[in-house]
Amino acid sequence: MGSSILLSAGYDGALQKAYVRLYEPESQEIYIWYDNTGHLPYLLSKKPVEELEANRRVVGHDGFKSLDPVIKFDALTGEEIMVTKVVAKDPLSVGGSPGCIRSHLDESWESRIRYYGCYIYDEHLVPGMPYRVQGGRLVQGDWSLPSSVEAQFDEILSHTEEHLKEPMRDWARLLQSPVPRIRRVAVDIEVRPSVRNRVPSPDEAKDPITAVAFAGSDGLRKILMLNDSGLPVEAPRIEGADEVTVHESEREIIQETFRVLDRYPVVLTFNGDDFDFKYLRNRARNLGVPDDENPITLGRRFAFLTNGVHIDLYQFFRNRSIQGYAFGNVYREHTLDEIASSILKEGKIAVQDIAELGIKELGDYCMQDAYITYQLTAFNDDLVMDLMVLLSRISKSILEDVSRMGVSRWILSLMEWEHRRLGWLIPNTQDIIEAKGGTTTEAIIKGKKYQGAIVRDPVPGIHFEVTVLDFASLYPSAIRNWNLSYDTLLCTHKECRGNLVPGTRHWVCTKRRGMTSVLIGSLKDIRVLWYKPRSRGKGLSEGERQYYNVVQQALKVFLNASYGVFGAESFPLYCPPLAESTAAVGRYALEEATKKSAELGIEVLYGDTDSVFLNHPSSQQTDALTAWADEKLGIDLEVDKVYRYAVFSRRKKNYLGVYKDGRLDVKGMTGKKRHIPPILKAAFDELTGILGGVQTVEEFPAAKENIRGLVEEVHRRLMERDFKVEEVAFQMQLGKPLRQYDTSPQHVKAGRMLEEQGYEVVAGDIISYVVTRDDVVPAVSAKPRDVDVRKYEEYLEGTFEQLLDALDMSFDELVGRPRQTSLGAFFGVPPKR
Repeated sequence: MGSSILLSAGYDGALQKAYVRLYEPESQEIYIWYDNTGHLPYLLSKKPVEELEANRRVVGHDGFKSLDPVIKFDALTGEEIMVTKVVAKDPLSVGGSPGCIRSHLDESWESRIRYYGCYIYDEHLVPGMPYRVQGGRLVQGDWSLPSSVEAQFDEILSHTEEHLKEPMRDWARLLQSPVPRIRRVAVDIEVRPSVRNRVPSPDEAKDPITAVAFAGSDGLRKILMLNDSGLPVEAPRIEGADEVTVHESEREIIQETFRVLDRYPVVLTFNGDDFDFKYLRNRARNLGVPDDENPITLGRRFAFLTNGVHIDLYQFFRNRSIQGYAFGNVYREHTLDEIASSILKEGKIAVQDIAELGIKELGDYCMQDAYITYQLTAFNDDLVMDLMVLLSRISKSILEDVSRMGVSRWILSLMEWEHRRLGWLIPNTQDIIEAKGGTTTEAIIKGKKYQGAIVRDPVPGIHFEVTVLDFASLYPSAIRNWNLSYDTLLCTHKECRGNLVPGTRHWVCTKRRGMTSVLIGSLKDIRVLWYKPRSRGKGLSEGERQYYNVVQQALKVFLNASYGVFGAESFPLYCPPLAESTAAVGRYALEEATKKSAELGIEVLYGDTDSVFLNHPSSQQTDALTAWADEKLGIDLEVDKVYRYAVFSRRKKNYLGVYKDGRLDVKGMTGKKRHIPPILKAAFDELTGILGGVQTVEEFPAAKENIRGLVEEVHRRLMERDFKVEEVAFQMQLGKPLRQYDTSPQHVKAGRMLEEQGYEVVAGDIISYVVTRDDVVPAVSAKPRDVDVRKYEEYLEGTFEQLLDALDMSFDELVGRPRQTSLGAFFGVPPKR
């Protein structure tokens, strides 16, 4: 076996050993390497060995192995301490089962880390990196920066602080190591429902699997189809399939499916955890397929493969950080059709009722699903696969966890890995709370624990030539520059107490660098100084530029989520003063930038978190402001957008900007939201189109007349019920199964009604409903006469009022209700230039 990429890890209960899955690029096969170091699961206790030896429930436990004293660094006190490693024979003896060793101790540390994670941390393994077997041991492959790249990188390092240089070198080695092409296959199944419109239950798996389609990176385009009619059927010609086979035995289809799955190192599904793989596993059992032929195993939440790695792309693309930071929110719902249509510009084949499809139509439908599932990892030169591997390297997480877990889990994994590397004790949440305490600022927003980002009141109206300046990586910069970390905030040194975070009573250590500050700071610097410029640089091949862009995107995803986790109570390293201090530095930066803008003679129209909106600044003023930010704050302030004009309402986080080329940037306004009824969405889109065509202030009167006519027409259609039901239907996605909702928002009520009508409703479904005088009704069973048009009049007003307010227009007047004259109109105040 040559140099191979570490993709995954796990624990073999039969052998009682940890193992890793290695992908060998030459053979394109997966190999499983079992631990031969004798590593065993354990937890830590602060009690001495002698005291633990007297605890018969611990040392008498069937899974108990040994007690070993070890030295750990306690970052909360800044001192080394002696702890006892309580070693067990298997992971369940440590924790996770009734009567486990953890349950017999008052306190324990590092007892809730998954065993494969514990193994990765202790062996200093980096998922996603190349490894080879040498002398019977697993060692990281020999890879270093090419000399030409290293010389350029050294030049970058000469401009950064000494304590960040070595971490940045380590990141560069990890991130520059090439990502090989990973052989993989996407699979999709179709099931014939016994009840029309009902999605078959994967737990019961009573209905027959009628089609299974495969689309592989090696060119495989294959579909297996069921003919249980008793009549001979020729294999149809399926669009996109090179191999079509028709089977009279469903069991035969499932067994062939398992053989295909076993041949690939990585298998892709879309919602395979909850449906495809669960259905295949249970249907195979129902049909008597032996378990030893079945490569699928079901965990509590996820589905896994015996040999390969299963990636459920539904879980990956529904990750908010991936959706927002990697893909710029180009998709809103988390359906295969929405995601593929938005990213690939190619979606599912539209069908009315899958149970009514003929064999060819069913095959086309199934094959298309498998194809677009595969393409979601293949477009832009395997961008998504590369992204997942790079995120594995950064977070020290296996591929299954990167593709399924939220970003807080990635950050925790990196932090735990780093604690083990340095020999630090990983603190319990309560340890941090007791040592660092709570917050000192008062939250403005009800329900929050501390004061968050600052948002300045906008100057309402129309403003031409608006420049938006953005603090690049504001919160990561705050963590880096102010040495913010759970171990440096409120340290024990009296001499550090004067080093206060602006706007708080928290001080920061001046004697040592914090772990979070070094990790986030080095990642931020390598992105801003190396990967981001090179992703746009000249003199590189398209492939090189694309790779640099993928890396900088991966870093962006990680960095932009790094601040919030420390303020989340569910995060094991929850540290309120750290989250509060980061927000305070952000507020300080925006306040200082606003003051400096005024000194330079620039009017600030609006400020939000990390952005300032400036009224027609000169290039000299902009340059002076960015130079000041670099020198005074140590944070890059750069031009992000230039609007031909911007329209601000009186509300915060609600504005519309029109770029020079007529494109629109709409923030926070109701009409932009995807769930609103199509009749309102179309009207809002038409309104923004009218505004996008405005070139000068003199064109506004005509534009306002067009808007007036638009609002009046939509209002007329609503009042006269001149619409189809689907035009007034709200569409909301179910984020979880109906049974898990403790409350009953409108889409959940409608979903429950659909269940009562015989429909199968599952997590991820888009629920379409209309609002009636009594409550809500599923759109499929509603008539125009059921709609509460007065309520929709309110929705129409809510959709338009923010923009109408900024344009000094009154919804009341447009629909024939009395209006009050605004002060601006009374005094004849014109739009601002």
